[in-house]
Amino acid sequence: MIRKQLIFLAVGLFSLLAMAMPANAHAFMVHAEPPVGSKMKKTPNEIRIWFNEPVKPALSSIMVFDGKGTQLDKKDTHLDRDNRALLHVSLRSGLTPGIYKVIWRVTSVDTHVTNGDFRFQIVP
Repeated sequence: MIRKQLIFLAVGLFSLLAMAMPANAHAFMVHAEPPVGSKMKKTPNEIRIWFNEPVKPALSSIMVFDGKGTQLDKKDTHLDRDNRALLHVSLRSGLTPGIYKVIWRVTSVDTHVTNGDFRFQIVP
């Protein structure tokens, strides 16, 4: 009888501790503008990437490269004023038709680092 009570108590304590532990999540891209794989005629002024959770702007970046490997963003990755899960980076003007690669790296508020990349195309 006492053994069953101890087991019940142990299971109960374990359950409480498991619920009290913080979740360890990662910030993943959920949307981008321009959209992943898109073809567009108009050159965008900036790249915007939405994540599934807030990110630390000082430890996060978005970089944009052309097919020759030239970096074409203005190196001004910044957090949106109203949404801590949205990063922006400005682009140089006058991008020519071609395929562009966006590389992102973010640190979530719980300090996990994630990264990824995608492409978009400017067509004539």
